[in-house]
This record gives sequence, C-alpha cells and structure tokens, in this order.
Amino acid sequence: MNIESVSGNEREIADQVHQALLKLEHLQVHRDQDAIVARTNFGRERRVVLAGHLDTVPLPRTEGAKGTVPAQVIDGVLYGRGATDMKGGVAVQLALAAELTDAKYDVTYVFYDHEEVEAAKSGLGRLAKNNPELLEADFAILLEPTNGTVEGGCNGTSRFVIRTRGKAAHSGRSWMGHNAIHDAAPILQRLADYQPQTITVEGLDYREGMNAVRINGGIAGNVIPDYCEVEINYRFAPDKTLAQAEALVFELFDGFEIERTDGAEGAKPGLDQEIAADLINILGQEPKPKYGWTDVSRFSALGVSAVNFGPGDALLAHSDDEHVPQEDIRTCLNSLRAWLS
Repeated sequence: MNIESVSGNEREIADQVHQALLKLEHLQVHRDQDAIVARTNFGRERRVVLAGHLDTVPLPRTEGAKGTVPAQVIDGVLYGRGATDMKGGVAVQLALAAELTDAKYDVTYVFYDHEEVEAAKSGLGRLAKNNPELLEADFAILLEPTNGTVEGGCNGTSRFVIRTRGKAAHSGRSWMGHNAIHDAAPILQRLADYQPQTITVEGLDYREGMNAVRINGGIAGNVIPDYCEVEINYRFAPDKTLAQAEALVFELFDGFEIERTDGAEGAKPGLDQEIAADLINILGQEPKPKYGWTDVSRFSALGVSAVNFGPGDALLAHSDDEHVPQEDIRTCLNSLRAWLS
C-alpha cells in the first residue's frame, strides 16, 4: 500500500512481488514486463487462477484525502490508494501463494499491470497474447472488491463518438454559419429517451446503461462551431456480443456519423461448475451480477469460467477516501483458504 503504483508506474511494486515469489520453492515464476505469473505443480486434476492487478488510478488531489500514499490504519480500517481496487485482494493472493504448499487444486497466481487504463496496455491481455498456456485453468477468480460475495461475469463495455459538422462563422454574423453543437441536441434527446434494460443471464440480473460521457466542440467564444463530438459509453449485458452491442447503438443513432472507439466483451456468470458451487457454499451468500467490466471477460475469452470475489466495497474504488476494513481482507483470505485446502 505504501508503494505508489499508478498505471504506468508499476515497476517497483512488480519488482517486490517478483522477489517475494521467487523465494517460494513450490512455485514456478514467470515474468513479462511488469506482470508476474506464479504456478504450483502439485499434479492435481484441476487448476484454478487467482488474479489481481498491481496498478491504481491516480492519487486524489483533494486536500486531506485519505485514499492516497502512504496508507494509514484508523480504527481497524486501511485507508490508501488501491485499498479496495485492488491491493487488498492482491495481499490475499500473496498470502495464499506463500502459505499453500499443498492445495486441493493446482493454483496459478497472476499479478499484472495496466488494468486501470485503455485495454491495449493491459498486462493480462499481454500475457494472454504472449503466453496463453500460463493462464490455462478450469476456473478463475479475479480478486476485485465484491463486499465478500461472488459476483458472476460482468457487463460488456463500449465507447462511441458521434460527430456533427457545421460551418464556421463569426458569431456576430451567425446566420453565415451552421452550428454543429446545436445539431448535437437530437443525440442527447435520443439518449434521454432511451430506456436501459435489465437482462437476466443464467439467473443473474444485469443492468445496462447508455450515457453521454463527454462533449467536445467549438474553438473560441466568438466563432460558430463547425464541429462537435459526443462520446457515448454503453454498458451492455453479457447476453450480447460486442458486435451486437455496436449494432444496437448504430441503429439508435441512425443518420449520424458514428464510430466505435473502444470496446470489450462481457462475460457470462460462470457459476455452472461444481468448483464454483463449492466456493458459494463456503461463503453462504447468494451470488450477484457484476455491473462494471472486469478482466473476467479476458478469462472467459480464453475459455476459462471466471468470477469476481474480493475484499472491500466496489463503490469506494477510486474515491478520495478509498478504504477497506482490515477484517474484510482477513475474511476473504480465510474463505479462499478453506476453498483451496
């Protein structure tokens, strides 16, 4: 927690994780830049993955914010950047990696960089491309914060830019031009009228969302803008592929110039295996859907069923006073220890 590891600055924390894992004789360790994979080879019939990212979002700028570096403990609560997202989960991974020298399953521990930025930089994506065999498994757990319950699958995510074009003119003679920002009004109206769906997938209800997240246009206070961009984020349930989500957005904004700029598939819950049922029984809580996108999607694309399960409240992730009760970390550790032993 006291190592600042904002995305792009993971080298120090990766070095320390790497050195810690190399000391454990029951693990085979592989490193790809700032991503580390450590694997047991007990000869078990099944293998599970425990995965977590080492990077965080930038430090808060608010004076007096506690979700920063260095961390601090106040009344049993750990405050600091990454406490919930997701160094609490990474701490559980490290503890289990050191402790479990004779587990029920073979275990692959994955620590990776660049999760909090664009998908093209993802350390997990790089591992999947360069060494997919290291990620082969029967089941995977991403230790993202879930308040101590299993969250199955995840929504997909996509971003689009819708452009309007006009004609520049002096604002004192506005009738000589055509205002591209004004032409964006129907885009916003279609968004306001759109009713996001809640879709049940394998027994879990996934809420969708479609929102404008950024508008750009205009060059000066006395110029009629000839160009405007509205950026749209669409979070879609895992009953759809990315291509189907794109088709829905293109249909909704038919008649406008539109481009998809980013996107990632969702993942179905992955709770249909006995290995997942065992974990749910230990926790004694009903599983929930994951509304945000997580890297369970990458495991799903590799053919590995995956769920989210980790300490902390996801609603506190990225917040100025990001924190997690220390007891939540211990409870997560104990649950996974029981599941793996």
